[in-house]
Amino acid sequence: MLMEELIGELGRYLGDAGSDAGSDAGSDAGSDAGSDAGTPAIGLPPHAYTHPGFYELERSQIFGRSWVLVGHASRLAEPGDYLALTVAGEPVLVTRGRDGALHAMAPICRHRNMPLVEPGTGRANAFTCRYHLWRYGLDGRLLGATFMRENAAFDPAACRLPAFAVEEWHGFVFVNLDPDAEPLTPHLGRAEEETADYGLDSMVQVASWREEWRVNWKLAVENAHENYHVMGLHPTTVALITPRGGGDMDVRADSPWATRLRSPFKEPMPPGVLPLRDEQRAFMDNYCVFPSGSIATFADSIVWISFVPLSIDRTEVRGGVLLPPALLDGADAEALRKEHEASAATVNDEDRDGLEAVQRTIGSRFTGRGHLSPKEPGVLAFYRGLARALTRPRGEETE
Repeated sequence: MLMEELIGELGRYLGDAGSDAGSDAGSDAGSDAGSDAGTPAIGLPPHAYTHPGFYELERSQIFGRSWVLVGHASRLAEPGDYLALTVAGEPVLVTRGRDGALHAMAPICRHRNMPLVEPGTGRANAFTCRYHLWRYGLDGRLLGATFMRENAAFDPAACRLPAFAVEEWHGFVFVNLDPDAEPLTPHLGRAEEETADYGLDSMVQVASWREEWRVNWKLAVENAHENYHVMGLHPTTVALITPRGGGDMDVRADSPWATRLRSPFKEPMPPGVLPLRDEQRAFMDNYCVFPSGSIATFADSIVWISFVPLSIDRTEVRGGVLLPPALLDGADAEALRKEHEASAATVNDEDRDGLEAVQRTIGSRFTGRGHLSPKEPGVLAFYRGLARALTRPRGEETE
């Protein structure tokens, strides 16, 4: 399928092409479901997961202009702490500066384009290029360039690493490769109100993970936007706490960037250390930040996850578990870490195995566009986000 056809098909999720969710979608579909007039309840064309040109468009129009959840601030607690990663092929470095502020930049030496740091976390006073020993500060300013004084055209004050926009929301760190991006935080107003009882600022990240899945990033995000798959991929894990079929998901679009997916637990979570209402113990609220980050509530814990493309068929999966301090009093921190990381690894393995199988067959000439269940309104909400991002002119991010 040509690029023009792919973009045209995306437009259907925003247009008035009519619904094919069926008349029984009803309340199963939630407020943003396939039964909405004008939204076809059908999957993306398979080429959307394999077309190199389409992926390049996603790199520029989505990951070049959107807020990407990259980690938790507990890894950036002290001046000099840094996090380095790749976002859709672009190297990104996030640091905690001596001023206490977060800085995000491209860690590529301005001399001959040598990478300054490898992906990972660490602590540094500065970043020195191993090629010709140019040195940069935690905020990206050039601190020193060897043997450059005789080049009259070179202005060291004007030489610095390209800066990105960065925001911290209650410990969650987001980066936007567009330095002039509109702020993210105003879009999270409803999430701000609804998560107040969890005390996000005081929660402690007790476990984290970073994995690589051999899948297109959209397959991973779609999977995270529905619980319909739980009975198939997670019969002995997540299925134990969710209704069969994943329950009836309610989707609420708070802004072009933020969406809440609300799903019921099989039984309300028992009272714990947090002062939660009955409603908060009966439902999991998954606050999704387009394109690929989510923060989910599980009574006395918070789980975050982010899917960051490395290439058209490779995705880095980052995540973590946060607990309230009251649960950590007298607890064995290492035992807690191992317990939560093992639990996450089990569920992640189940998802990865299933999605990598889909990726292996998605390029077949016998694939097609599947009709979606009324249990998958979150997937349609994600498709609408894709359509907005890939068809919007520059400067219309909030419209």
